Amino acid sequence: MERRIKLKTLNEHITCEICRGYFIDATTVTECLHTFCKSCLVKHLEENNTCPTCENVIHQSHPLQYISFDRTMQDIVYKLVPNLVENEVQREREFYKARNLPCPKDMPQVHDSDDKANEQAHQEADYHRQDEQVNVCLECISDKLRNLKRRFIRCSSQATITHLKKFLAKKVLNGIDRYKDIDILCNDELLGKDHTLKFVYVTRWRFKDPPLRLQYRPRVDL
Repeated sequence: MERRIKLKTLNEHITCEICRGYFIDATTVTECLHTFCKSCLVKHLEENNTCPTCENVIHQSHPLQYISFDRTMQDIVYKLVPNLVENEVQREREFYKARNLPCPKDMPQVHDSDDKANEQAHQEADYHRQDEQVNVCLECISDKLRNLKRRFIRCSSQATITHLKKFLAKKVLNGIDRYKDIDILCNDELLGKDHTLKFVYVTRWRFKDPPLRLQYRPRVDL
């Protein structure tokens, strides 16, 4: 039997604490994982460096570098709230019309043939650049592997530990096919190959300062 849930029972999870409306361009603070509308949060951070919900300091001088678009949350909101996308587009058009400005969504996109080819190639290659991002520090804890020249990376929160293993294998073992020869740990705990960085951050690093610090070593057979 299908169980129906009233939307109002979910409102506290999908509404912005600043404007009290449903999330638009949902943006999450990477320090504490509280989410707001992007415009609301950016406006708040122009004069504050703390999270509007928990009041934790996001960053003393550059808080805007520690917020990320939360595509998953925004997709959930659009699926749950009827006509939210259409109503938001209409409000945007009315905003620009009241100021005698063209709405960006209604402006024709002009590309030459090379631009179209580049755009198509970019769309076909999924770089996950619109995903929520995670700052990671990769530290070697064994003298049997080389240290990375650049320990700090920024990548999609949907990347898995296997993705990081392949990255490390290419850098320190000179072959992506040797990724199974590397273990990755967090807080001295061996991480599963299918763990996403989002999962690791939330479960192992949620109340610690960024970046997410991970250690790598040669594989240890248990």
